[in-house]
Amino acid sequence: MSVSAKTEDIEAFVAVVDAGSFSRAAELLGQQVAKVSRAVGRLEDVLNVTLLNRTTRRLELTEEGVVYLQYARDSLNLLEKGEEALRLLSQKPSGLLRVDAASPFVLHQLTPLVGEFRKAYPEIKLDITSHDNIIDLLEHKTDIAIRIGTLSDSNLHAKTLGRSALHLVASPAYLANSNIDVTITSLGEHQLIGFSSGASLNRWPLSEEVKLNFDLKASSGETIRQLCLAGQGIALLSHFMVADDLKNGKLVSVLGEHLLTPNNREPVQAVYYRNSAVSSRISAFLDFIQPRLKL
Repeated sequence: MSVSAKTEDIEAFVAVVDAGSFSRAAELLGQQVAKVSRAVGRLEDVLNVTLLNRTTRRLELTEEGVVYLQYARDSLNLLEKGEEALRLLSQKPSGLLRVDAASPFVLHQLTPLVGEFRKAYPEIKLDITSHDNIIDLLEHKTDIAIRIGTLSDSNLHAKTLGRSALHLVASPAYLANSNIDVTITSLGEHQLIGFSSGASLNRWPLSEEVKLNFDLKASSGETIRQLCLAGQGIALLSHFMVADDLKNGKLVSVLGEHLLTPNNREPVQAVYYRNSAVSSRISAFLDFIQPRLKL
């Protein structure tokens, strides 16, 4: 059975290289010179190579020593990061957390949870922004972005928060005043409300191909919701923002049997860079909101 190098022996080797001598390394480590020398000797025995050429005047790394030194440093750094991660777990997350989401998600999903979250994590300072288009997290100094729909290839880490079904909705007033019945074939003749940007948002996942004409558009999903409530037409919106409107009768769902599901507008995901400096805050936030979201 092979014998693995001990961490303390690796530390001794790196200390000797950095200090330039066994005696100086022993001072830095608070150990006797003989103990440091034995540690380096054990490491060389385990690796079956000579790492240091020792003379009365100086120490010199061998070719093998040069190669091994970088790996030794990396392994010690990795262990240190692991210890820091454990320390973070034992502490309450604190500091600034910057969260971005489309305005409807902020208003209907995040805002109702802020008070409870702040009570649970009083040391975390939230900065919530709203962008209805996809933003660059680094450019906008954002820690977490919540995105609706299928993600394109990205080097960001993603956590799925759930799925939110789509509804074709209109107000009772619009439906009462319309001279055209709402059917899959007549849909193109109705007043339809679409998005100003993002062609994919104006491609509705219908069971039949229908030519859609958007005489009214808006950049924000929340604006489109308000236009629907004001009787301005039919729109395709996510359940997370119209659930209450459907429940209290302010909006009515139409042609639900003709909407295909699942589709690429349903996933709700949080994206962020792997950054150990804010990882505890990100985990705390996502673990808190996910079971409380009403998607």
